[in-house]
Parts: sequence; C-alpha cells; structure tokens
Amino acid sequence: MRVLVIGSGAREHALLLALRRDPQVEALAVAPGNAGTASIADQYDVDATSADKVVELARTVGADLVVIGPEVPLVLGVADALRAAGIACFGPSKDAARIEGSKAFAKDVMAAAGVRTATSETVDNPAHLDAALDRFGPAAGQPAWVVKDDGLAAGKGVVVTPDRDVARAHAATLLEGGHPVLLESFLDGPEVSLFCVVDGETVVPLLPAQDFKRVGDGDAGPNTGGMGAYAPLPWLPESVTTQIVDEIVRPVAAELVRRGCPFTGLLYAGLAITSQGPAVVEFNCRFGDPETQAVLALLESPLGQLLGAAATGDLAEFGPLAWRDGAAVTVVIAAENYPGRPRLGDVITGAEADGVLHAGTSRRDDGAVVSSGGRVLSVVGTGADLESARAAAYAIADSIRLTGSHFRTDIGLAAAEGRIRL
Repeated sequence: MRVLVIGSGAREHALLLALRRDPQVEALAVAPGNAGTASIADQYDVDATSADKVVELARTVGADLVVIGPEVPLVLGVADALRAAGIACFGPSKDAARIEGSKAFAKDVMAAAGVRTATSETVDNPAHLDAALDRFGPAAGQPAWVVKDDGLAAGKGVVVTPDRDVARAHAATLLEGGHPVLLESFLDGPEVSLFCVVDGETVVPLLPAQDFKRVGDGDAGPNTGGMGAYAPLPWLPESVTTQIVDEIVRPVAAELVRRGCPFTGLLYAGLAITSQGPAVVEFNCRFGDPETQAVLALLESPLGQLLGAAATGDLAEFGPLAWRDGAAVTVVIAAENYPGRPRLGDVITGAEADGVLHAGTSRRDDGAVVSSGGRVLSVVGTGADLESARAAAYAIADSIRLTGSHFRTDIGLAAAEGRIRL
C-alpha cells in the first residue's frame, strides 16, 4: 500500500510514524510536510488546499490511499476531488465536513439526532448582540459566557469568560470581520476527546483522550490550538465511552447518512462529562492535534489497514482494535508570544530526539532546523502509567532549546494525582 498524507503538523508526523509500523504500507509520501517528516516520507511542496494539485500528486506517487490531516482541505472538498478521480481517501466529503466547518450545521444535526449539547444562539447582526448576551453567561445564571466563531478558527475562535466586556469584545470583533457568532450555555464537568473512525453508520472508537486548550498552567490565559494531551483517561469508566458512542457518535453518523452526506473519515467528538451525562462541546471532521500524538503512540493495530478499510467501505469487517498497555502524554512546545504573533526563524536544538514530532519547523540550507510556526514541536512520552509517561515527556521537553519557547508543565497532572472526578 502506498499512502499519501496531506498536512504539515505534528498530527501528520504522528500519522506517518504510525503508518510506517503497518507491514502493508510499503511507501509513504507527505505534502507539504515539515523538517521532521522529511526523514520518514517522500516530501512534496504542494498546496494542501488545492484539489487539483493534490489529485495530481496522488497520481504521481501512485497513492493507493490519501489521508487528509487538516480541516481546511476537507471543508474545501479535496476529498471529493480525490474520490471523483478514483483514488481512495480517508476524509469526509465537503458536505459531511460541515460538521466542523459550520457550528450552526452541527447544532442542527445534533438536534435532529437527539444528541445532548449546549443550548445555543447564532448572532449575525451586531444590533442583536447585547440582547443575545443577556440570554447567556452570568446574566442568565451561568458561570461564564461561551462565544464562538461559527466557522473554522484553528482552535482559537472560542472565548470562555465571566467578563461581559471580554465576551462582547470578542463577539463584536468576529461580527466586524463578517463571521457569525455562536453563543452557548456553559457545560460543566471534565472534557473528553473521543476519536472515532467512521464509514457511514459503522463507528470504531479509538482511546479517549483529554486536551489542554489554554496556554498556561492551571488553564490560565487564552485558548490555543492545544498545548498538550494524554491518553487513556484513568478516571473515565469504559461504560461512559460506550455511552458516548451509542448515544452521540452513532446517532450523528446515522443522521448524516439520512441527509445524504455520509461521513467517511475521522469524526472527533469534543465532550463535557456533565452531571447529566456526556454532552457535545464540538465536532471536528479530522484527527485532533495534539490528542492524535498521544492516542496513536498506543495503537498496535495497523493504521494503514484501518484507515484503508474505512476509505473503501470495509470498516465493518476490520475487527476490534489492539492497544499497548500504559499511557501516553503529549506536551506542545510553542514559540515565544504564541498564541499571539509568534517569533519565527530561531534555531532549535534537540529536535531530532526520539519522541519529538515536528509541527512549525523548517530546515535551512545549512541543515539547521528552525521555527516556522506558533506550535513548533510536540513531544510524546509513554510509560506504564500516566505518571511515568509524564516524566518521559517532560524529560524530552526539558532537553530542547528554542529561544523564548514555552510549554505547560501540568499536562495530565490532575489525572495522575487522582484529582479528576465525575
């Protein structure tokens, strides 16, 4: 099997490493990739959002399977173009990718499927903003306002705040930029990320993980694209994972089939485990970053064969997944000033170590690896338990040098100390 991976982040680096472990995968290619992926796959400088360029590259490399990592190419219909060209693709159609591309569409699907989620209201007129804010947040007895960009925002379009002025300013900025705003009720309880490989109404869950969105320790500071993750979740009973699949993911997959836009790919459910049970915070149409790095580090089943089965309609025959014992922790190393405008172009030392996955990196003509994005590296540690996996991840993170870089020191800490309760 020849596999082409589309994307340039740590998620794609993790996908390539897991695909390389599959005995049926004989060749790997990536576009556009980064300084780390170049050592494990043939790398091509192709625009991932151009359907024509991606199809042309897939034909050039003789790809039997294309795996699309980021959300933007999926929302733009790159998967549709590949399938129209007769090339198997792991990734949903443009219509199905609206589950992430439009929060209003996702809310409509969940309502039709009877799935628990936050109550919400879409605001597309600045004149209606203040009245809408009065129906949410502390004004309505909630601990905070939840204000979201209705479209794609790379994980940074959400503000959760008890301060009305902050909530209003974020919403006003979005509206001024022509983006509809989604106001939601606040969901209590710990958050869970559950990835499911989906083919129509067939759903195969992966290990649940937990993501850390805020930039600083103790969930301080603004939201980011994700500063770390761990898997599995020692505090989450297996029965709750089963409940999420049966009451949330399968009904949503069935509703997409009913609407004529069946989902084929990775359906990511971001959830809060509330006092009333699991409730959806958001859906994504692809592998999430940084949870992918932790989850795939523990996968023993052949990833290429799993994704290929979904892409060709054979997922129902794949069988149960196999996992390594123990835990995995991902820690994201970010550039100075991230999630604001990051400092770029600094030399990184230690980035070639085992367990280091590249994201915002490039290689200079002299061979040096330099920073080229906000989230620069992900480091992944594994161990017999969460405490040892954390120790392994932070030992790697402490060995890396990048001017002005920063990372959270508390990824998975509360769970390791037994402080998370349902």
